Amino acid sequence: MAQKKPHLNIVIVGHVDHGKSTLAGRLFYETGAIREEELKKLREMAQEYKIEGGEFAYILDREVEERKRGMTIDIAHRPFETSKYYFTIIDAPGHRDFVKNMITGASQADAAILVVSAKPGEGVQEQTREHAYLLRVLGINQIIVVISKMDTVNYDQKRYEELKQQVINLLKPLGFPVDKIPIIPTAAQVGENITKRSDKMPWYKGPCLTEALDQLQVPPRPVDKPLRIPIQDVFSISGVGTVPVGRVESGVLRPNTVVVIEPAGLKGEVKSIEMHHQRLEEALPGDNIGFNIKGVSKDQIRRGDVVGYPDNPPTVAKEIIAQVVILYHPTAIAQGYTPVIHIHTATVAGKFVELIAKIDPRTGQVIEDHPQLLKTGDVAKVRIQFLKPTVAEKYSEFPGLGRFAIRDMGMTVGAGIVLDVIKAK
Repeated sequence: MAQKKPHLNIVIVGHVDHGKSTLAGRLFYETGAIREEELKKLREMAQEYKIEGGEFAYILDREVEERKRGMTIDIAHRPFETSKYYFTIIDAPGHRDFVKNMITGASQADAAILVVSAKPGEGVQEQTREHAYLLRVLGINQIIVVISKMDTVNYDQKRYEELKQQVINLLKPLGFPVDKIPIIPTAAQVGENITKRSDKMPWYKGPCLTEALDQLQVPPRPVDKPLRIPIQDVFSISGVGTVPVGRVESGVLRPNTVVVIEPAGLKGEVKSIEMHHQRLEEALPGDNIGFNIKGVSKDQIRRGDVVGYPDNPPTVAKEIIAQVVILYHPTAIAQGYTPVIHIHTATVAGKFVELIAKIDPRTGQVIEDHPQLLKTGDVAKVRIQFLKPTVAEKYSEFPGLGRFAIRDMGMTVGAGIVLDVIKAK
């Protein structure tokens, strides 16, 4: 059934404790992606750990560590369906130290659900801003806003209107089409406005969450472009062999074809492909797949490698020319600054070897040539040198391999897109 519907990847973002996992869990339950008995087990576990109403969140937070601490650490992928689409949800952690996982998630997503809590004292927070900014720079234009925990304010319309205005004030200056973005009041713990309109909020006339999900558009799937699959993980499965896992960004992968894995230049033959434990005869852009490859061992492949065909292999970059936005830096950034770059699934140290120009974000015009320093809020064109060969592509050609985040000191310093690639020898 699932294969017949168009497939979308969706990321759930927002401040920690604003109810992202609970929302996702409720969505799975209401759409039939998990069964009553599975929920019952989780409910018992939630009681054992004394986390009230934790059962929905537990559907995604499968690691015991997460369940005990009541928070999301790694990114969980889980499928569910609406009447129109087949979704893989990427639950992105809200905690600061987990932002790098949030970036890996967001860079794979077609759309985002931004969660803002209605609970008194919560609302739009610093991290809500950071996540909205990241979605923008990473090219995710389709957003659904969920005002969560409406049950904590007795479904008060005034509180909803106040938060709706906060959200519009946040998203509008970033260039998001706020008149097209649904802002939905929900109470996921009790299931209000998730799969059907809530009678507790008769004043709200917009879509419920699943209706809003069905209004999303499938982004263009670049099937006619060269194959690119950034690897997220690799397994060695007994009786099968080496199985890399990743999302097809562009092109089509078929069994019994020879592929090349960059930056190492390894060649292997793809024997079989699976998605959510079903065999595929071809994997298309947007599919999260595992594939068995012969001729390459598990230790030769790592997260961040990219699979392509030998006649048009992934581009191995020595340097990139990029447009970056500095989201936050306590002082300033000068030439020689060497943070960590997260590009598709790769993580690599990158040195700012040249600050080419400072740019006006609204017009794209150059404000200053070769600035000495970059500070919080600046947008600039820079040249970054990777400290080891890494696959990178122009954002204009392969968006998923051409956007990146800049991390340092355990936080997100900035984000950017690749304008040009200087190839490694």
